[in-house]
Amino acid sequence: MINERIKQVFLRFPVIETERLQLRQPDFHDIHDIFDIYSDEEVMRYNGMDTHQSLHETRELIQWIHKMYDERKNIRWGIILKENKEYVGSCGFHHFDEHFTRAKIGYEIKRRHWRKGIASEAIQKVIEFGFHEMNLNRIEAVVDGDNEASKKLLLKLGFTYEGCLRNRFYFKDRFWHEYYFGLLKSDDEKNKSFKR
Repeated sequence: MINERIKQVFLRFPVIETERLQLRQPDFHDIHDIFDIYSDEEVMRYNGMDTHQSLHETRELIQWIHKMYDERKNIRWGIILKENKEYVGSCGFHHFDEHFTRAKIGYEIKRRHWRKGIASEAIQKVIEFGFHEMNLNRIEAVVDGDNEASKKLLLKLGFTYEGCLRNRFYFKDRFWHEYYFGLLKSDDEKNKSFKR
């Protein structure tokens, strides 16, 4: 049973503001920036998807993002720099459980904007939105074994490392380990109290 708060989230796409960023729904005006991200081998190394070879693939991705939102299966925010309106990445929730108490989080950032704190700033706000506006109890992240930057980011954001599933999937001619991280609403509240 979907509660009223969840219905509101999927009725009108929520825009989130941070000090430097606006988080909003990706649209077709962003297609060239999204293509730049999804055609970059370095960005896509740990994404589990093949790099885009054409704008047609990127257009299909944007259509899929909208379709998943309309079906209440996925909510993905485009990350926009306020200073110049540049689309620099995205983050959001997917794989909701049937009662919308649990979801997985995913994200990617344009390579030239790595190590600027953009992912941390955006994801922290999305986590807050998930816990307080969507009433999620648990947020999960699954990270490829070699993705050290993502592991560090999740730990910095308060996630707990919960285990490794070895050789979990086959992609690009090899098997990959998957590392599992979790953050509970109660963990997030404790972390914020500790930082005060």
